[in-house]
Amino acid sequence: MILGLLNEPNDPRVALTPTNLSKLAVSGLEFLVETGAGVDAFFEDAAYAAHATVTDRASILQKADVLVSINTLPEAERAQLKKGTVLIASFQPYIDSDIAESLEKEGLRAFSLDMIPRTTLAQAMDVLSSMASIAGYQAVLLAATHVSRYFPMMVTAAGSIKPSKVLVLGAGVAGLQAIATAKRNGASVEAFDTRAAAKEEVESLGAKFVEVPGAVDDRGAGGYAVQQSEEYLQRQREEVQTRAAKADIIICTAQVRGKKAPVLLPAETVEKMRPGSVVIDLAASTGGNCALTQNNKTIRHNGVTILGDSNLAARMPEDASTLFGNNVANFLKLMIAKDGSLQLDFNNEIIRGSCIAGKPN
Repeated sequence: MILGLLNEPNDPRVALTPTNLSKLAVSGLEFLVETGAGVDAFFEDAAYAAHATVTDRASILQKADVLVSINTLPEAERAQLKKGTVLIASFQPYIDSDIAESLEKEGLRAFSLDMIPRTTLAQAMDVLSSMASIAGYQAVLLAATHVSRYFPMMVTAAGSIKPSKVLVLGAGVAGLQAIATAKRNGASVEAFDTRAAAKEEVESLGAKFVEVPGAVDDRGAGGYAVQQSEEYLQRQREEVQTRAAKADIIICTAQVRGKKAPVLLPAETVEKMRPGSVVIDLAASTGGNCALTQNNKTIRHNGVTILGDSNLAARMPEDASTLFGNNVANFLKLMIAKDGSLQLDFNNEIIRGSCIAGKPN
């Protein structure tokens, strides 16, 4: 069996590292790696060459039985693949509702890494959590470069400076990492989440949990927020507005799977924020938690800087690739037999849950 690893256009990360290939190596399994696939993440071709054949993209598309990438291949390249080729990537079918049908029509079998069940058994394969952790960390560093104030309290001969106030909206993996990073840098941190289970985690990191009673039960939502009633959302907006008006930095991470991100910061709330404040919106690709967010853009509104970026993990390509690659390698171990052949056990909930095209009837 031939496993192909491709370069990621417009993304410095790589889906598997040389270390991953060395650990996956078994007789009967051949690796083809595109020239320069890991260069932007500081994994040189020579390191891959110890375990794989480094070659051009066209050859890999023609020969591979299994193709691994972070992002979805364009339709023109999928047309060059053999029927039955297995694709492993983050297809995001909740955002791209047509992708599964397209892959089926093309005769391809696809496994979406973002659809791996978020269970204890699958933790070692959870690319969403791995990338969210990096994004939460990066969000705080990015905010620090834009905000007009220090993070920690500073006492100097010229006077004392109060610590910055940070508000984190959404206390999932990204939010918790943002809380921890902001606290380590000396900020005063508050956090909000509709999930009741988040309170203990937030407080364990030394932040204050902003609680709005009456949220819909979130058990069984796989760690995601769930859709709330309009009455609850109104009370939520009022509470968030009060906290946001006093914040120097707001980090937005709240998303509802398969739906547009909830708007937690309407324009009128941003207009009450102090000039020099910063909003970092990690939910930008699904509409944003801030009404003024523009995806992949940094804007300024009434002196408030608003940065929309759902792909902050790519700003740390080496560690992001290492974690992503470890997740993918653990997933591949479920599929690759000891003789290097492909074995797909659709009785396995991880295999079955992540397959979006080519699933047996």
